[in-house]
Amino acid sequence: MAWLVNRPQVSDPTNYYSVGQNKSVIIVGLGNPGKEYENTRHNAGFICIDEFVRKTDEMSDWITKKDFKVNISTGRLGEQQVIAIKPTTFMNLSGEAVQKVARFYNIMTSDIVVIHDELDIDFGQIRLRKGGSSAGHNGIKSMSEQVGEDYGRIRIGVGPKHPARIKSEDFVLKKFDEKELEQLPNMKREVISILSEYLYGGGLPIDTRTFIV
Repeated sequence: MAWLVNRPQVSDPTNYYSVGQNKSVIIVGLGNPGKEYENTRHNAGFICIDEFVRKTDEMSDWITKKDFKVNISTGRLGEQQVIAIKPTTFMNLSGEAVQKVARFYNIMTSDIVVIHDELDIDFGQIRLRKGGSSAGHNGIKSMSEQVGEDYGRIRIGVGPKHPARIKSEDFVLKKFDEKELEQLPNMKREVISILSEYLYGGGLPIDTRTFIV
């Protein structure tokens, strides 16, 4: 059995973004396709969703759906039918791919969770919320334009910029440095723990996590 089977104990159900039982949910990892973007900060969403699918026995192997412009993996975890996707568009068109999948499976925006990098959050922290502004993130901007803002967000900190004078778009397209690469297993482990709470605990916990230990 996959390691996601244990249901977490929810001590404060009012602090959760709820998802109903027996529903289909979409989990989106944001990033740019292509080997040149592997292990770049902007691909934190791809990195984490790849680990989720790899570590979870119930999820199928990735297949490419050209008509949806996504790579897709599906499975049933707990009482949720899970559709994991990686848009094969570039970041600024991610929302178009997600909208196609959501429409095909008749999934509401509130049953979508997006994993993405966040420059305004320091590396080592993950913040969770529902809705909110794009904070200049082109993938999130595209998501909100195409499906609305009522979706959950797992925001992975990749900031602050160093050196400070570097352009934001250049910084996020650089690969994680050596010290950050050492922490990626902790980052992936924490994101999957959050997904476990979402799928088995009944909702997305709205809080801040630290993955550097």
